[in-house]
Amino acid sequence: MSRFIIISAIAASYFVFSILLNSVGTVILQSINSLGISKPEASTLEGFKDLSIAFVSFFVASVIPRIGYKIALMIGLTIVTVACVTTPIVGSFLIIKLLFACIGVSFALVKVSVYSIIGQLSDSTKTHSSLLNTIEGIFMLGSLSGYWLFSAYVDPTAKESTDWLNVYYPLSMMALLTLLLIAVSPIAKPQSSDQNKSLLSGFVEMIKMSYQPLVLIFVVSVFLYVLIEQGIGTWLPTFNNEVLQLPTDISVQMTSIFAGALALGRLLAGQILRHVNWYPFLNVCLLIMILIILLILPLTSNLPQVPVTSVLNAPAAAYLLPLIGLMMAPLYPVLNSVMLSNTPRSKHAAMTGLIVIFSALGGTTGSIITGFIFQEFGGTKAFYMSIVPMVLIFISLYFFKNATQKHH
Repeated sequence: MSRFIIISAIAASYFVFSILLNSVGTVILQSINSLGISKPEASTLEGFKDLSIAFVSFFVASVIPRIGYKIALMIGLTIVTVACVTTPIVGSFLIIKLLFACIGVSFALVKVSVYSIIGQLSDSTKTHSSLLNTIEGIFMLGSLSGYWLFSAYVDPTAKESTDWLNVYYPLSMMALLTLLLIAVSPIAKPQSSDQNKSLLSGFVEMIKMSYQPLVLIFVVSVFLYVLIEQGIGTWLPTFNNEVLQLPTDISVQMTSIFAGALALGRLLAGQILRHVNWYPFLNVCLLIMILIILLILPLTSNLPQVPVTSVLNAPAAAYLLPLIGLMMAPLYPVLNSVMLSNTPRSKHAAMTGLIVIFSALGGTTGSIITGFIFQEFGGTKAFYMSIVPMVLIFISLYFFKNATQKHH
């Protein structure tokens, strides 16, 4: 029963943060429409979110085992609860930037804690991979729910209104309820070996880990993956609005297909990987991702000039392009699981710190590059460019597989 409560608590934490983190694409679109923000300036929201994640992870990954995973989770949820309540009251682009900085700081605490707790709850590579994929799948279910929650507060007829910021009131309530669930969860304290390390030694340990060939190849792979996911996911609402000519609320709703595909892909992968080897599985996923880009993007040109009034009469490309998430979904949790399974539990917090740092850097890079290309050359060319990092992941996966075999 205690295991179920712990899993429910960390899953609820991930669910809440999924809505907040993955709302950045919707918030970018709404900031452009209601606050008159340019695309390059709006893309900085990704930086406020991801760079704060990277900065905090770099310095606190070694501290979290000392204060305890439960306390770290509660601190993170308290910060976002206060930030969500404040945002609609102030209602400016500056406060939105600060909101995403708070979300980033909090998620750094939450992710390091959740990944370390999963290590405590797992006794084999397969158990770890399955539980991690399930938690990441719930993360994407949160993202899916978030798109519909935000669209309910978006009024396409009042583009200059900031009333859509009221969505942060129910989100603050969700964060508060999750905080209470964490408070009553029997989350175990870290082992004494983690607690007795000095802050400096824990910090140095994380730096040293990044110089190992296996870890270096791994973080490059994670960086490239998140660059792709955030580049597409963050700009998909704007792509739907400007390239496919969908109304604002429908653009956000159609983006939920991407989140749903990611959720389904991760939940299915959690079961498939019980029976197949991860390396050929991920290669097949990458090949299909490239095919989707090459086959679906041509459908976005020469669209019929028919007004779209609901998700039911949206063009085919609006349904098909987000399905890339189904193939994209397994890459991130599988890479993380393989790496963490090859890492001693005592070093999981430090390794998760590296994962969070390079994920954040990849997300910011992907969003800014995609936003710049979107502004200068159009959304279609911006999405075509995602093929480049996909090919690079093919190469990095080969070296990652060889490095893990040598490590064993």
